[in-house]
Amino acid sequence: MKTFNCICGNRLYFENSQCLGCGRHSGWCPGCRAIVGLEPAGPDLWRCGNARCGTMLAKCHNYAVRNVCNRCLVVVTGPDGTAAPMAGDALCDYCALTVTIPDLSKPGNHEKWYRLEVAKRRLLYSMDLIGVPYGGPGSACPLPLSFDFLEDEVVTDRTWQSMGEVERVFTGHDNGRITINIREADDVERERLRVDFQEAHRTLIGHLRHEIGHYFWQLLVYNHDEDRCARVFGDHRAVDYGQAMQWYYQNGPMADWRGAYVSAYATMHPWEDFAETFATYLDMISVLDTASNMGLGGPGVAGDFDLMIEHYRHLGLVMNEMNRSMGLTDLVPEVITDAIARKIHYIHELVRSGACVGGVS
Repeated sequence: MKTFNCICGNRLYFENSQCLGCGRHSGWCPGCRAIVGLEPAGPDLWRCGNARCGTMLAKCHNYAVRNVCNRCLVVVTGPDGTAAPMAGDALCDYCALTVTIPDLSKPGNHEKWYRLEVAKRRLLYSMDLIGVPYGGPGSACPLPLSFDFLEDEVVTDRTWQSMGEVERVFTGHDNGRITINIREADDVERERLRVDFQEAHRTLIGHLRHEIGHYFWQLLVYNHDEDRCARVFGDHRAVDYGQAMQWYYQNGPMADWRGAYVSAYATMHPWEDFAETFATYLDMISVLDTASNMGLGGPGVAGDFDLMIEHYRHLGLVMNEMNRSMGLTDLVPEVITDAIARKIHYIHELVRSGACVGGVS
């Protein structure tokens, strides 16, 4: 991730909706693809503060009204510069992918929704950065992508039960729809689950990167590259998923899993190995992009794969030692063995070759 600059010269970050230097509103301009200072240009209209851009903008409804977004939409202007009318509830391209939001009448849910949208924006930014295809409902994408942010519900219509029953929401992917239980946006609850499941990391962005791995397996591998994928991750057709899940939760991973898998959970089934490795690939892309833009060198995200993986290994060592010096958990918990690197390389090639699938680019 890179940083940006306001009109006043102050540094802006990806999540900023206001410049802390001059107080200007700030947001993502699709015209110059940057977080910029916004100049008022009329009722509910803004102009990109980048002198080389100047695009007329309107704030996403989730920015202007609900304060969970910081992206803008391009406003169409006529020859005389007059802005064409735009619906007041218009959503940006990223917010339009969220189909279901939490019940905002419940205390704490607005903050949880905000955290989920922040993580989702970082996920989609990384996907745009590497050019991997996706599309929302109504697009030409053969597998439209969407998100549900849901919470467990208490069934109260059974009057003979004093406490009601809880209907659990399970985080997962189903045919293009990614569901996240909003309790994952509760730091305390998420840390409790991380410890219970003995995970090195458990983060919102981590959940999203894992589930988008399942999405891209269906989009890019299913009926496209299954045989080659099976040679790398194992044959998903030979292992019943339900039985594999039951066996894993009863017995745990194999003792020597670290040599060939990025996580214990990846050992459960080839589908989970693919999703966990895809998430690790996006971790690597994000770290390399940030390192390159922060002056730490490296090939960035468009370099030779061998250079990318080698620099990621080096950054992992450095950042892990930094974290340990502060008493924090390792930033890069995986040991990237040659076997794991080969799996990540497959993902890298899949992403690069998947720039156009089913007419979507």
